Amino acid sequence: MSTYMANAATIERKWYVVDAAGKSLGRVAADVAVLLNGKHKVDYTPHADCGDFVIVVNAEKVVLTGSKLTQKYYRTHSGYAGGLKEVQYKTLMAKRPEQAVMLAVKGMLPKNGIGRHSLRRLKIYKGAEHPHAAQKPEVIEGGVK
Repeated sequence: MSTYMANAATIERKWYVVDAAGKSLGRVAADVAVLLNGKHKVDYTPHADCGDFVIVVNAEKVVLTGSKLTQKYYRTHSGYAGGLKEVQYKTLMAKRPEQAVMLAVKGMLPKNGIGRHSLRRLKIYKGAEHPHAAQKPEVIEGGVK
């Protein structure tokens, strides 16, 4: 008896919708990262990209607990002296909540080619509508089991 290993030809990708309204940013990001990695599947293979497509709606209604809105910063550095840019999460959530969710999910994916490729299957929308009805996405209630 041999061990089954998934590959690009045998992977079937599904579409899922995750509603982020009223949920913690970290909890939503963790559930989405599991779906993008494919760890919820029986035929998960670490060296193959077995993940599914994920649509996150209501990104503007995601919640940061405690005083993270004022104390947490998104930082980037250009590499040059004085090139540090900081954005407080309060302004990031007001202007671009999709980026806040994307950054949280990106931090929970593997730091390799599979993780970068998985992030392309993530679709994030500020409101409740999304243009992917033709793919017949499955709604995830609660969390990933």
